Amino acid sequence: MMRGMGSPAPDPAATTRLLRAMADGDPDAAGHLLPLVYQELHRLAQRLMGSERASHTLQATALLHEAWLRLCEPGAEYSDRSHFLRIASRAMRHVLVDHARARLANKRSADRRIDVDADALAAPADAESLLAVDETLARLQNLDPQLAQLVELRFFAGLENAAIATTLGISLRSVERGWRTARAFLLRDLDPRQRNGGTR
Repeated sequence: MMRGMGSPAPDPAATTRLLRAMADGDPDAAGHLLPLVYQELHRLAQRLMGSERASHTLQATALLHEAWLRLCEPGAEYSDRSHFLRIASRAMRHVLVDHARARLANKRSADRRIDVDADALAAPADAESLLAVDETLARLQNLDPQLAQLVELRFFAGLENAAIATTLGISLRSVERGWRTARAFLLRDLDPRQRNGGTR
């Protein structure tokens, strides 16, 4: 049972060994890995759920659990702890997006402008905005995968620029320059009137 699980201090080397063992098909690796990453995963889940409405059908532990099942799917491979946590953030976003899609099926208006604070270090607070950001990230991923990662880490993992630079292995200046580009893309793409060639 995940609820209430304590976590030892992070051990990147041990985590990497277990990630590789899990990729190699070791049936016990996931069970040994979870205590090493649980605290960080739960903190990430709490942060993401903190911006959701109080009546959301998911809670942080349930979000973590659903994401964990996806992270442990056969064939999943992670190069190290940092890579695993990046993918964990994406998996949690996908869980939330799937739930948002289920709630909003056939209810969205294609012409509605989505107001998302592109400077905020927080995931969008409502389901419609979450879906809009997810769709925008998919478009950005096709154009520039690294910029899409940057936005993911900033919006959904809550990392600041210095931490993003470390995670992605690039300079702080590159992150700052990339965020300016990504922010402009977000603001333009999240406004259907601009995306369709209209004016504000």
